Amino acid sequence: MKLLRDARTLKTKAIESIRTAMTSFNSYDEAGRVTMVLMHSQHACEMLLKAVLVQGKAGVFDKGTGRAIGFERCLGLCIAHHQLTTEEAGIMRAIDAQRDAAQHWFVYVSEDLLYMQIRALITAFDAYLQRKLDVALHEHIPPRVLPISTKPPGDFEFLVDKEFNYVNELLQPGRRARDEARARIRSMLAMEAIVTDEVEISERDIDRIEKAMRGGAEFVAVFPRLATVGTTTEGEGVNLVVQFTKKQGAPVHYVGGDDPAAAAAVREIDLRKKFHMQRTDLAAKIGLSAPKAKVLRAHLGIDDDASCCHVFEFGAQKIPCFSDNALRRMKEALPDLDMSELWANRNG
Repeated sequence: MKLLRDARTLKTKAIESIRTAMTSFNSYDEAGRVTMVLMHSQHACEMLLKAVLVQGKAGVFDKGTGRAIGFERCLGLCIAHHQLTTEEAGIMRAIDAQRDAAQHWFVYVSEDLLYMQIRALITAFDAYLQRKLDVALHEHIPPRVLPISTKPPGDFEFLVDKEFNYVNELLQPGRRARDEARARIRSMLAMEAIVTDEVEISERDIDRIEKAMRGGAEFVAVFPRLATVGTTTEGEGVNLVVQFTKKQGAPVHYVGGDDPAAAAAVREIDLRKKFHMQRTDLAAKIGLSAPKAKVLRAHLGIDDDASCCHVFEFGAQKIPCFSDNALRRMKEALPDLDMSELWANRNG
């Protein structure tokens, strides 16, 4: 396949970054090693995605700003129009989420999980590179420098359960290891990107998870998305091929539950999706003024119903937001109520 000039340049940059990531992975120096692996692996993915987009003559510059589009936009375009599979996208997104956490704060990724994820990334990277650009990774990276571990690869379910139990140990009184425990929680949250296309890691989510784990919550209740992830492996040594898969079974039922305060599994991004209306938005959709909508909410007990209202805290600021449940209840109640009477008796 003859590559366009920019596609060829981007492909070269992708391979250079994946080579640097592999060199860092196999380095004897631990200082900054994990961050280097994550940063260069993520950059390699973004360059590969852009190479594919350019080769497919898709636009990679934002028309408004004139700047190159970011990783998430590239990923979305490649999934929609350029045959990137959900499994390939999942591991790329997980690496991106962990890189983001490592670059802007800090994470702690266990060696076993780092190895499994990087091997899975190499599998996805090589498959997409060959499928879309007709280039094989082994033409540019000898198998001897691919990520190598003296530990045999374990099952992903076993490894994350092991990590969860270790975090529980770190949180025990007297360990003085809370920072490491939270860094490991942050890494596990980032790994949820394997099976969901929306992952944001907030300190409030980590607070909720820490509290749930200290309270004795089980793994499946705290990380329900990770509980749906499995792996398939073929070969061994430098020829090991790792792919993440989604287990068959019921979808996660914690996310979007009616009592988010009781479920450590409900992330802040899920809460924002569910409780997406502020007071003025809710009033406008009902067709009432904000003061009259407040009176109606009070009459129906909307603000005290956890399925209808959630208060987001931003420092000292507290903002109540409302779900579609609130909108439905208020609309259904209106025909049977006399708003004029409610308004007249509002202070009664």
